[in-house]
Amino acid sequence: MTVPAPATAPTAAAAARPAPGAARGIRRHLAYSPWLFAAPGLLIVAVFSLYPFVSTVINSFTDRRTLLPGHFVGLANFRELLHDDMFWIGLRNSTLYVLGVVPALVILPLLLALLVQRHIPGIAFFRAAFYTPVVASIVVVGLIWVWMLDDRGLINALLETVGIGKVGFLSDQWLLLVSSMAVTVWKGLGYYMIIYLAALANVPRELHEAAAVDGAGAVRRFVTVTVPAVRSTMVLVAALSSVAAFKVFSEVYLMAGPNGGPAGEDTTLVMLVQRVGTGLSGRVGYASALSVVVFVVVVALMLLVLRADRKEDA
Repeated sequence: MTVPAPATAPTAAAAARPAPGAARGIRRHLAYSPWLFAAPGLLIVAVFSLYPFVSTVINSFTDRRTLLPGHFVGLANFRELLHDDMFWIGLRNSTLYVLGVVPALVILPLLLALLVQRHIPGIAFFRAAFYTPVVASIVVVGLIWVWMLDDRGLINALLETVGIGKVGFLSDQWLLLVSSMAVTVWKGLGYYMIIYLAALANVPRELHEAAAVDGAGAVRRFVTVTVPAVRSTMVLVAALSSVAAFKVFSEVYLMAGPNGGPAGEDTTLVMLVQRVGTGLSGRVGYASALSVVVFVVVVALMLLVLRADRKEDA
């Protein structure tokens, strides 16, 4: 009579393998896990970004006011924009702000980064000093510059001392706009300098050494080596500074006042949105239409910068 062989004990791998039903459950939970981790961030974006954007677009087609729900008026708000003198003044000033600020914020921080990237004693102090305006409150910075540029401020006192006389930095329409641009450039230099420092750190030293061996001077090395190596960073800086310049508010508001300077001639588009859409009788619908125009122009600026970058790559 044959004795049946004893049943062999399951191997460790077989014992550790989950049942088919449990495996399906694990795969299902793994599929949901990324969404669970992303849910808090998606919720914040939906509540504080997506919902306000959709609400603004909807309100732009209504005559809603602060305390009144409003009714659908179609494109009436946008047609009114075309006949609003303040809209064209704001568009002009915002466009001039981009043209005046962006070239300076693309070139000057790069030159500053070239200066402070050198490893010399005490350079860390200058890096921190150049970056300090970035972390300073824009309200504090604006008030300091107002005190300096006022008719009785420090700069006019120095100009009177040397016999030039007072200059209406805060009373002349164009000087006020240029002064606001100077504040924006001064405050943004350190921020974009840090971006350029990160880009310059990735430029191989061999390229500069080879150019130096060929007899290239400092200016020629800057044009033929440094600029091509950081061109993508320059495009990024141009895009970021263009958007920020077109949406400028704080600098002009603090220096020109809530009315936008003499006769409101220094009002920007974002200042106009704030002026029209706030208060108990604020025209929320019209302000929303202005905001939609600002959004469209900002997107157009971004696409223009990216298209220019693609043309240079081609």
